[in-house]
Amino acid sequence: MRERRKLRYGMVGGSLGAFIGAVHRHAIALEEAGELVAGCFSSDMNKNRKTADFYELDEERVYADYKEMARKEALREDKIDFVCITTPNATHYEIAKAFLEAGIHVACEKPLCFTTEQAEELERLTKEKDLFFAVTYTYTGYNMVKLAKELIEKGEIGSVVNINAEYLQDWLIDEIGAGNQTTTKMSVWRTDPEKSGISNCVGDIGTHIEDTVGYITGMHPKQVAAVLDNYGMDLDLNANILVEYENGVHGVYSCSQVCAGHSNGLVIRIFGSEGAIEWVQEEPDYLRVTKKGEPVQIYHRGTGYISGRAAQLNHIPSGHPEGLTYAFANIYHAFMNAILKRANGEEVSAVDLDFPGVHDGVMGVRFIEAVVKSSQNGAAWTNL
Repeated sequence: MRERRKLRYGMVGGSLGAFIGAVHRHAIALEEAGELVAGCFSSDMNKNRKTADFYELDEERVYADYKEMARKEALREDKIDFVCITTPNATHYEIAKAFLEAGIHVACEKPLCFTTEQAEELERLTKEKDLFFAVTYTYTGYNMVKLAKELIEKGEIGSVVNINAEYLQDWLIDEIGAGNQTTTKMSVWRTDPEKSGISNCVGDIGTHIEDTVGYITGMHPKQVAAVLDNYGMDLDLNANILVEYENGVHGVYSCSQVCAGHSNGLVIRIFGSEGAIEWVQEEPDYLRVTKKGEPVQIYHRGTGYISGRAAQLNHIPSGHPEGLTYAFANIYHAFMNAILKRANGEEVSAVDLDFPGVHDGVMGVRFIEAVVKSSQNGAAWTNL
């Protein structure tokens, strides 16, 4: 058995108190194979240093900006193995590009960047530098999503004939009619086009639908017909999207941040010629499988009949719920293991690459652009 060493990683963004930065750090800590050694956690140097002090970082490895961090880390003998980018959307491209050019592996929050051109350049750089790039589309990390993928690959529900998926939240409901006067602190940058890009709701949660469905089924949209609702804001708060996949199958996606009574309601329904599969994010340990003419079956994470990746990535016994942090940890498990194998001169297999990569990020950006363009053109069918 090969000796594992701890990977050294750095973080851009994610100062103390930032929600998603803490999630990434906790997920990496679950793997017990990563050590935070460098960072540029905030443009506010007081926040930056407080975060660095909390994690007891060497003063030399606390950087004023990401460019300095990429440049100086690349020159160190003990340089970071990868960087974790948890900043607002507007900065993803430049930060990721800087670290790729420095020869450092990248894990980045979604959406990957603002434009398809930027996304394709990051994909090109990743290949050119022979690096690994993870985009944290979280829900592909859940055990039961992996089981859904396995069951569909085995033909358990026959050929996919229809897909229906939704991601409903209510945290921006107070924005309806607010104009440009943002009423929710958390929404400040997400509803700002300069920081969020051309979309809020579709970019934030709609791309999760696209990526999760694509992971489970291997099917990606060929074209979309969409209607977006802004309710007086600069960016969308609600979206209804018709989808046609590359194989001619159709589907419906609905995503919203103004649906009262819904906290984080991602639901994926895959309908096949011989049955159906349904996964509900707020009950992530269960997978509902229905075979034609048979009773509904409920698969439960952590039980003896669960196989494949879903079994391999099981962390705790059934009945003890696993959630968001564990899903992140499963993504980091594959990503970090691939980096370790590469560092040890071992072959990296397809299974080792079971994490959302830079191409998934490219697909997400294409999806956002096509949906927004379709809505601007009266819900006309628009190719990705």
